[in-house]
Amino acid sequence: MASTEAAAEAGAAPAVPQVDGAPGSQAFAWRHRHLLDVDGLSAADLDLVMRTTDAMREVLARPIAKVPALRGRQVTILFYEASTRTRVSFEVAAKNLSADVVNIAAASSSVSKGESLVDTVRTVEALGAQMLVMRHSVSGAPYLAAEVFGGSVLNGGDGWHAHPTQALLDLYTMRERLPGGSLAGRKVVILGDLLHSRVARSNIWTLTAAGADLWLCGPATLVRGFEAWAGRGAAAGRRFHVTTSVDEAVRDADVVMALRIQRERMASGLLPSLREYAARYGLTRERLALARPGALVMHPGPMNEGVEIAADVAAGDQSVITDQVTNGVAVRMALLYLLAGTHPDGTGAT
Repeated sequence: MASTEAAAEAGAAPAVPQVDGAPGSQAFAWRHRHLLDVDGLSAADLDLVMRTTDAMREVLARPIAKVPALRGRQVTILFYEASTRTRVSFEVAAKNLSADVVNIAAASSSVSKGESLVDTVRTVEALGAQMLVMRHSVSGAPYLAAEVFGGSVLNGGDGWHAHPTQALLDLYTMRERLPGGSLAGRKVVILGDLLHSRVARSNIWTLTAAGADLWLCGPATLVRGFEAWAGRGAAAGRRFHVTTSVDEAVRDADVVMALRIQRERMASGLLPSLREYAARYGLTRERLALARPGALVMHPGPMNEGVEIAADVAAGDQSVITDQVTNGVAVRMALLYLLAGTHPDGTGAT
């Protein structure tokens, strides 16, 4: 372990775990008991996640895409909001690592009878949970869970606040698909409903840390507050751009990520109509033509085709949306593996 720590202090890349083995049996420079957001991850942490994901992609390419790394560990997935991609992705990731998986939908649990979050977390821990993957509609809820849970908490999305695993899989997809594998100096645009987007908030941290020239774009009612954040350089002093002009944002972009119009969160009066939003801010072929040739098209899903993104763009040659979904499994495998290594006996962080 000492040699790994010395390498990290010297700025060398941390060793990538041999993912066929148990995470607790190896020395690698990961010190985080929980993953609640990406704002606390260093450049070395991000690099370790990316390269561990490379190893997990190799596992997924095998005829039998499974390793025994988390055999005997119980991973509990507790979602207070509806989800397909994230919930199933975490479940597949945990099973690929040979973990025992328990899936709990809050609507069909004691939560519907008034049980508090703290009581629910204590109950699932008493039933054997060692790692807790959680999504909640209230910002900060995973932080409360982490205070009372003895194992590791992974935030699967909380309110408008954060979606760390989505940001990490987005970063991985860009690094994988952009020529040269680097985001340094690349123009990346996030277009759409920024106000309600936990995805955008987490992506601000990872993309600026990767050196991207980040642009946020949307109607004035859906970007409010981001101008002040950008002006302060709030992402650890790293600045980004905010504009209401689609042409300015998309011109010469290397990556354009459209965000879903979140109808379930939309307060009245923020948009005149979905039709007008689609006409003024929807990602169409005509708007995409302003970007660099071959610019990547991304979307965290689920999509409202014909609103924030045209169907032919979502399914076009430049789209890497399916790659995002596939990479999500590998990234979540990597994170489960790394977090498991912080408490190899399953009783808590070392």
